[in-house]
Amino acid sequence: MSSRSVAVFLVCLVVVACRETPLSWQHGNLQVSVNDKLHVAVRSADEQAGPLTTGTAATEYIVTTIDTLRDFRVDKKESHAFSDDAGVGTQWVIQGVADSPDQKIRKVVTVKVYSHFPDLMLLQAAYVNEGDKPLGIRQWVNHHYSISPVQDTVVGWSFQGESTGERRDWVLPLKPGFYQRNYMGMNNSDYGGGIPVTDVWHADQGLAVGHVALEPRLVELPVAVDAAGETIVQVSKTYEQPYALVPGDTLRTDETFVLIHRGDYYTALKQYGTLLQARGLVFPEPEEGAFEASWCAWGYMRDVTLDEIRGTFPKVKSLGIKWVTIDDGFQQAEGDWHVNTQKFPGGDAQMKTLVDEIHAQGMKAMLWWAPLAADSGSQLLRVHPDLRLINAGGKPQQITWWDAWYMSPGYTGTLNHTKETVDLFMRQWGFDGLKMDGQHMNAVPPDYNTHLGGTDPEQAVRDLPRFFDTIWQEAKQINPHAVIQNCPCGTCMSVFNMPYMNQAVASDPLNSWQVRLKGRAYKALIGKTAYFGDHVELSDGRSDFASSFGIGAVLGTKFTWPKENPAVKEDNLLTPEKEQLWKKWFMLYHRKMLSKAPYRGELYTLGYDLPETHVVQKGDTLHYAFYSDRWDGAVELRGLEDKVYTVRDYVNNVTLGEVSRANPTLPVTFTQHLLLEAYPR
Repeated sequence: MSSRSVAVFLVCLVVVACRETPLSWQHGNLQVSVNDKLHVAVRSADEQAGPLTTGTAATEYIVTTIDTLRDFRVDKKESHAFSDDAGVGTQWVIQGVADSPDQKIRKVVTVKVYSHFPDLMLLQAAYVNEGDKPLGIRQWVNHHYSISPVQDTVVGWSFQGESTGERRDWVLPLKPGFYQRNYMGMNNSDYGGGIPVTDVWHADQGLAVGHVALEPRLVELPVAVDAAGETIVQVSKTYEQPYALVPGDTLRTDETFVLIHRGDYYTALKQYGTLLQARGLVFPEPEEGAFEASWCAWGYMRDVTLDEIRGTFPKVKSLGIKWVTIDDGFQQAEGDWHVNTQKFPGGDAQMKTLVDEIHAQGMKAMLWWAPLAADSGSQLLRVHPDLRLINAGGKPQQITWWDAWYMSPGYTGTLNHTKETVDLFMRQWGFDGLKMDGQHMNAVPPDYNTHLGGTDPEQAVRDLPRFFDTIWQEAKQINPHAVIQNCPCGTCMSVFNMPYMNQAVASDPLNSWQVRLKGRAYKALIGKTAYFGDHVELSDGRSDFASSFGIGAVLGTKFTWPKENPAVKEDNLLTPEKEQLWKKWFMLYHRKMLSKAPYRGELYTLGYDLPETHVVQKGDTLHYAFYSDRWDGAVELRGLEDKVYTVRDYVNNVTLGEVSRANPTLPVTFTQHLLLEAYPR
């Protein structure tokens, strides 16, 4: 958009806003209106789509210890153009009052739209106590919208960025009676954080809400579906103890957003990620090494021996795999990261020798690590008990999975220990990359440890990304091409930790569906990224390479060979039959390298375009991946230019026919998956 067109855009918005009562304006397809009770309603102007939201109601309000304040009599309004790091736009400030004999509260709503972010609006509400008595506030709510149902057994599809011990799907169908809180704080002892976005979409359009702070916030983004199929979404903060709003004091909500869009959560997360980057959250470019296939010794589990690791090298190398990961079990304890001499009799020097052997084989070495965790009986905590994070109950916060304690992420002692550990791993032992692992990495609770000097306990929540920045900076200083993998097992990875890694991971997927839906989210948020589909043994049938391959994920495996450790199931053994399959897919991966190519997530809407379809475009060739238990019918190949394309099943080397933009459909029959390439004739 030119500077002149931006200026015209801003003038038009301001004129409409100033002459209309109630206020109303349009930004892209987003229609906004503010009535005399200071209710901010949003609608879609897309004439090709059905109704999106229902009715006009209070969208921003507070819940007090006395009642719920929804209606505020508008008495002031103004608008002006603005410019900041994210671009140029228009800002409205609208004020209203709710008063009674017992209280007087002023509400100030600030709304912003950016010219380069159509269909998206930012909002922040402030509540000022203009009365003479204190007021207890239990909750504030922004963007409380009712989304119209559709006539279907599924009333919509949704992206919900919560993390819990259930390790639920990030993408869920919505049905009457559905509810999920989507709290961004701790939901279980080890689980919390996530992506602070809720998106609900129908076949023709969707609506997303979330917060736009550049660090974690303890908010919730609940989704509820009533018996009639109407879906309620909002962004809110609930106080465990009422917030005391004394006379003259102001409570400000977090800055939040609403976005309407076509397509599914890919479209919403891409816009959200672009906005975060425009506001200062920087996602690093991936290293070339992050796209190379990986083998992990976790197939042997914690009882792995040096001989088993070394004995697997020939088979790893024969498959063209470039990374060898030494997993959990090498250390003395979580927190005591020097080697266990029962496993490495030669001490730390023997670990360095192992890394040298990996390098001599022409491969790279990655080391598993659980940062921020220290066993209760570790030497580290015996000497430095002050490193522990203390929860609201006055006790160390447990990491149940390892029976360990959280360390305070912003504490100088924790940061110094962490830097020393990275130096041990990468400078002294020579590892090329780090596999940071554990669901506990995704979030921390407020820290009440006295070493913080009486600062806000929630500062620990905000400090967590800076903890990972410390690791990132230290690792990159030692090895500028280091691959830093963040694998928060089973969680929806916190978007605020993403700037401090260069390889995202499916992180213990429960099935192939999760491999695909997680990859779609990362590719939307970050853009160009190396996404590791995790060990193929975690996919359906323990061998679904197609799910990683079809969405452009890096391939990985944890096979064991030539014999099994007695503690490990036979499932990991690379039998001669499995070896042929593994060889086929890894050879295909190295030839195609779709993990480096752009992902075209905007072409199909998940949940409505069947079969489930993903597209990766490499040059002028489009690679389509179709997934279904069974499919017998036509598929539509979208994204074609005005050319005739030859379509080939590149896995089985079978040509299926030709398509064009005018005639993009093709009859096919498959079970589980079908991977096709379409290239100009």
